[in-house]
Amino acid sequence: MNVPIRAKGDAQAQAPAPSFSFRYGDERIAFERVQRRQASGKVLIKVHPDCRVVVSAPREAADDAVLAAVKQRGRWIYEQLRDFRQQLEHVTPRQYISGESHYYLGKQYLLKVIEAPDSVQGVKMLRGKLEVSVRSLVTDSAKRAEKVQALLADWYKARAREVFARRLNAMLDQAIWVTERPPLRILTMQTQWGSCSPNGRITLNPHLVKAPRECIDYVILHELCHIAEHNHSEHFYRLMGQVMPGWEKTKAKLDGMANRLLT
Repeated sequence: MNVPIRAKGDAQAQAPAPSFSFRYGDERIAFERVQRRQASGKVLIKVHPDCRVVVSAPREAADDAVLAAVKQRGRWIYEQLRDFRQQLEHVTPRQYISGESHYYLGKQYLLKVIEAPDSVQGVKMLRGKLEVSVRSLVTDSAKRAEKVQALLADWYKARAREVFARRLNAMLDQAIWVTERPPLRILTMQTQWGSCSPNGRITLNPHLVKAPRECIDYVILHELCHIAEHNHSEHFYRLMGQVMPGWEKTKAKLDGMANRLLT
């Protein structure tokens, strides 16, 4: 299972999820229906930061019954969509130029792009700034932005490997049901902060290293709980509550930052 925010090339191609919609006030809200891994259980509704609405339901559940369950949560879905749309309105596309603000471990750092022909290309964090050194600043702004973006992406991945390994070790002290340190993979994903495979391998999104430490710990603990309980069952949420009381607030904090961290 995963902490949503689909990994490219991580699974075989699947048929598109069936799409449905319902009306709430003056708005028609579309949603996708996907199958729950559990043979039975409640209908689960997730509103993603990119404003996709995904509904997980047992295979045997009739479409009318699923639609009725979704309509009952219509107000909540509408409010979630409203909040995420407001966040999207305030997200400025990155230009990767000096003066921009970028995140690392929940703190903001000013970007400084330096032309240094004799220096090694790379990124350094110095005195509240992320300094990106490039050998030459090409005149084409789009190509220049791509170069700076690539260097930053490599830097974030390197930091993610270090930070995630350290935080995983720390969280294992709380996850007493885990008998062996699970394999850890770093993979850029579009809609997930993390996932846990059936054989216990944990995958984390390098963009997560931009979030505060408690948000990183939340995602890691979420995936460690899936080693004990692969589905989002009552037992899973009880376990989450035991190892991280108040995790809901941390999740809400991470969701609120998603659009800023994923750019």
